[in-house]
Amino acid sequence: MLETAFTFETQVRLAAFASVFAVMAAWEVLAPRRPQAIGRGARWPSNLGIVALDTLIVRVLFPTGAVALAMLAESKGWGVLNAWAVPAWLAVPFAVIVLDLVIYLQHVLFHAVPALWRLHRMHHADLEFDVTTGARFHPIEIALSMLIKLTVVAALGAPPVAVLIFEVLLNATAMFNHSNARLPLAVDRVLRWFVVTPDMHRVHHSIVRRETNSNFGFSLPWWDRLFGTYRDQPAAGHDGMAIGVEDLRDPAEQRLDRMLTQPFRKGDGGYPLGRREAAE
Repeated sequence: MLETAFTFETQVRLAAFASVFAVMAAWEVLAPRRPQAIGRGARWPSNLGIVALDTLIVRVLFPTGAVALAMLAESKGWGVLNAWAVPAWLAVPFAVIVLDLVIYLQHVLFHAVPALWRLHRMHHADLEFDVTTGARFHPIEIALSMLIKLTVVAALGAPPVAVLIFEVLLNATAMFNHSNARLPLAVDRVLRWFVVTPDMHRVHHSIVRRETNSNFGFSLPWWDRLFGTYRDQPAAGHDGMAIGVEDLRDPAEQRLDRMLTQPFRKGDGGYPLGRREAAE
């Protein structure tokens, strides 16, 4: 049964990924937000290559997946929501919101701890910002993130349908808010109260450290406002801001082999949260 659940989860997530990716990639061509000095041909092979590698590693290390674990927890009565017999109409949205909060806190943690930042930095080292950036994460970070997610799913007793909804939303919004897609400014101002928009998240990919350490949300924008990490706009404006990390500006760093070894070759560059005031 768990294998069937994993297969179903994989099929749903793959279909959602392909659909959203196609829409956002086309949107970027038809209505780009910023001109790109480094084209897709120089970046996409490595960015998509890391996606394939991450998928393979997750499949090997975690053969059941989060939805299957949620089904097991439900059958065994594990977790807070199962122990308290919370009705589905309340448990499902609650679990989705809690899981999103965990992703926000995890993201902050990966910016605060130097060793974790060195892993996460590969995501920020992309010299452009588009739909593929949203899936560009170091395999070790992906494995650690999966461990955190599985632990929370089991401890919370998240309903399987909530976990599936969360996984699909996280993947879809990550591609949306990392896209180089233009939204009317009036639409962006309203939309960013309900979901993280590309303009909101692009600030997080600024080379300026105080801007890198802001706007950590992936799906829901509320956590940044609640915890004081929200920044409305980049100081240089969206057209003038530089994307990336100060000490990883060489285009050669966009090669897959260089991306994989980045955490072991360079220091943290002063980006971790605890050092931002001293560094600026």
